[in-house]
Amino acid sequence: MSLPVGRRGFLAGIGALFVSGCSKMAETDTAQSLFSAAQGWHQKVHRSLADRKALAREYPRSAISPFFRGNGSRTVDTDAYRASLASGFADWRLEVRGLVDTPLSLSLDNLRALPQRTQITRHDCVEGWSAIGEWTGPQLSTLLDAAGVQDSAKFVVFRCADTYVGRKYYESVDMVDAFHPQTIIAHSLNGEPLPERNGAPLRMRIERQLGYKHAKYLTAIEVVDTLDDIGGGKGGYWEDRLGYQWYAGI
Repeated sequence: MSLPVGRRGFLAGIGALFVSGCSKMAETDTAQSLFSAAQGWHQKVHRSLADRKALAREYPRSAISPFFRGNGSRTVDTDAYRASLASGFADWRLEVRGLVDTPLSLSLDNLRALPQRTQITRHDCVEGWSAIGEWTGPQLSTLLDAAGVQDSAKFVVFRCADTYVGRKYYESVDMVDAFHPQTIIAHSLNGEPLPERNGAPLRMRIERQLGYKHAKYLTAIEVVDTLDDIGGGKGGYWEDRLGYQWYAGI
């Protein structure tokens, strides 16, 4: 079941309110309780409207946006990243670690050698803009299956190279979204290597969630049983900083 465009606009409006007022509201226990209640309501309603494995809409190539803007971090401001960028990311490694039987350390060549999924989808930002792009990369489930996820696992945390406004960026999803067929580790946008502004060399695509869940400059995938001791304990950068919903389904 697809969701009406009006609901997307509603979510964008909520995001704008968060940006303008959430930093003050979040200081109160009452506000935190309200945010938690709203998140639970949103997650339950969203998951009652559509099967957890339902696909996000995919588009024809004719619908691809002429320019896919960058947002948030547009680079990683470190000498190590600049050197890696200059070398075509020949030394970049992606770790799969945590509650897995076989930790992995993969190069870009390793990732490109895996079965690939290409999907043309719409990116919806909480700020109110959207763009359509063609993304290519292996499914996250392929890596998790290869690593052997342990029975106690409940969440997958995405570790990133970038620091945004003084804090390391990270995000997370539950195991159902982690194994969704459209959840991929993208190394390509519109048939070309992922641009720096869009998270080169690797970023997540969580196609049934808002844009802030799609972590960029990906360095590690960490399988955990709790989010309580990671960052601020809310499951992601914006969730910790401004109280955004952890479950950002669209």
